[in-house]
Amino acid sequence: MNRPASPQLHAVIGDLVGSREQASRSEAQRHLTTALAVANEMVDAEQPLEPTIGDELQGVYADLSSAMLATVLVRLALPESMDCRFGIGVGGIEIVGESNYGLTQDGPAWWSARQAVDTAKDRSRQLPGLRTWIVRDDTTEAPDMAQAYLLVRDDLVSGFDGRQRRIALGQLRGRSLTQLAADEGISPSAVSQRHRAGIGALLESIAQASGGTA
Repeated sequence: MNRPASPQLHAVIGDLVGSREQASRSEAQRHLTTALAVANEMVDAEQPLEPTIGDELQGVYADLSSAMLATVLVRLALPESMDCRFGIGVGGIEIVGESNYGLTQDGPAWWSARQAVDTAKDRSRQLPGLRTWIVRDDTTEAPDMAQAYLLVRDDLVSGFDGRQRRIALGQLRGRSLTQLAADEGISPSAVSQRHRAGIGALLESIAQASGGTA
């Protein structure tokens, strides 16, 4: 008898960029935990993002748009001195055991996510703003529009300073430009200028991608 095919899930593996350069590894880990909490609050997950070993993190999403949104939220929620790269692997996931740390998982989605984060690291030598890569467990040769989108989105966010990150994240969380201006101690017109200088394009791209699937 044929076994039913496992559902296509979206495994995410991330790691901190330049973590050894942080003045305090424990403080960096606190910032990461806070950023993951923001993403987990805003995006439904099959398995919420959580730190794993060393400077890595992982999570699982039902669809690609959720995985892509979670990755950019983590980046926006980190302070300016920190960043994170991600691999998104699309495929099946198997539960192969259980330990004191939870369920032991395996499967094509995780293998692809590992390959993807390694590719993101390698490709960033030629594309410094790159932070996210997707690998699927199929062999399709169709143009990958999601990957093309991420290449441009990542480069845009990599150019943001800390204030731009906070304003973009604040808008995604529903805060008005007036509220964000008060938070930052600047004028509403200054917030609007930053909105026009990249933040608006990022927010619109996220809105357009929110209905996408792998």
